Amino acid sequence: MPPNVPPNVPPNVPPNVIVVFTDQQRWDTVGPFTPNLDRMARHGTQATVALTPQPVCAPARSALQTGRYPTTTGVHRNGRVLPAGERTLAHHFGEAGYATGYIGKWHLAGSEPVPEEERGGYRSWLAANALEHTSDAYRTIMYDEANEPVMLPGYRSDALVDAAVRFAADHHDEPFYLFLSFLEPHHQNEVDNYPAPDGYEERYQGRWMPQDLAALGGTAHQHMGGYLGQVKRLDEGLGRLLDALRSMDLLDNTIVAYTSDHGNHFKTRNGEYKRSCHDASLRVPLALRGPGFDGGGAISRPVSTVDLPPTLLEAAGLPVPASMQGRSFLPLVRDPRAPWPEEAFFQVSESEVGRGIRTARWKYYAVAEDADPWDVPAAARYREQALYDLDNDPHELVNLAGRTSHAEVAGGLRERLVRRIVAAGEAEPVIEPAAELAGPDQGMTDPAVRLHGPKPVRFGHQPRP
Repeated sequence: MPPNVPPNVPPNVPPNVIVVFTDQQRWDTVGPFTPNLDRMARHGTQATVALTPQPVCAPARSALQTGRYPTTTGVHRNGRVLPAGERTLAHHFGEAGYATGYIGKWHLAGSEPVPEEERGGYRSWLAANALEHTSDAYRTIMYDEANEPVMLPGYRSDALVDAAVRFAADHHDEPFYLFLSFLEPHHQNEVDNYPAPDGYEERYQGRWMPQDLAALGGTAHQHMGGYLGQVKRLDEGLGRLLDALRSMDLLDNTIVAYTSDHGNHFKTRNGEYKRSCHDASLRVPLALRGPGFDGGGAISRPVSTVDLPPTLLEAAGLPVPASMQGRSFLPLVRDPRAPWPEEAFFQVSESEVGRGIRTARWKYYAVAEDADPWDVPAAARYREQALYDLDNDPHELVNLAGRTSHAEVAGGLRERLVRRIVAAGEAEPVIEPAAELAGPDQGMTDPAVRLHGPKPVRFGHQPRP
């Protein structure tokens, strides 16, 4: 029986589970622009430092479906198919008697529409592998179980919420697990723009600018209005979904988890929007409500979204497979002092082959300088590239790698990173220290940004030529 079943829910009734999943949403958009998500986080449980295990689309999604790192599933970059043998949340919930459904963007298949054998075990299906290529803001086309195209009316994120409400209504008399995967607030690829609902971009243009983007430039001043307009409409959709669950008497016994695949640095750290070691790329919203999470407060220790699958299974009273590399953070909901790693581990691909850890205070990152970032999933040798003191430099503007004042700190973090790489199933690598830098130890902007500007990247949704 799942823990903390609400008193008005009959005994032995398993909770429903809905994952609300956005694309490219920064962690710091939670608050004034998202009152429904903010309310859900305050009354439920919020992980205040949640990181993606890989700041790019398909790898992050593979981890969230399987609870395993992208290098373990083989989906270390975009354009890779989730292997048929990988067990997803849909398999685990389905075998426990749940109706399972997927709505929205998938991005783990090799073709469009997605063949049944590449749908990760989901039984109900209304999705597109690359929703950014089958739709635009007011023309949403996805495919059903028979791979027939379905055009949904309304603004794109509204159309997906409507479909989610229909799924819940169709399965209200049985336990269900639904993965609701939006494209927003991702840019529309072919026009490199963030198309918000009519009037929303104008409402939010000039309203807010994070300090990292204000300091480093990029495209945020051009795109932030549309981006926040998309975030606002997503939040309104979350409110409609919760209201619909309430009206069907399902809310008290439904776990709702809200998160994203990665953040957005708006072309400040390299030539696109993610694929970097910075919190702007890695840090995502993560909030949960429902049985086991209501009244849980804030988890302040770093967690990863690879930890979400085992957390959801445990919260539903289901066994967590030993093959999952993430670990349930439900003990932290019950007791903030429960044993938990002091750091979250992450990988970077496509822009570079990188590995890093993020503690409450420090960010430490190393790169395999000679490895092909598209074809090589992991390396035997890395070089220290970044060290940030997040207590004193939360926007990661001062890179301390190579500073003699922080050599001891870097050495300790280097050892911890090696241990986490091995724990993720990779061979033990050599991590070489950064070259010692001459000049002052403090107050210098990250030299990669200050001297050279954003690095070019080689990546894409399609394999490169």
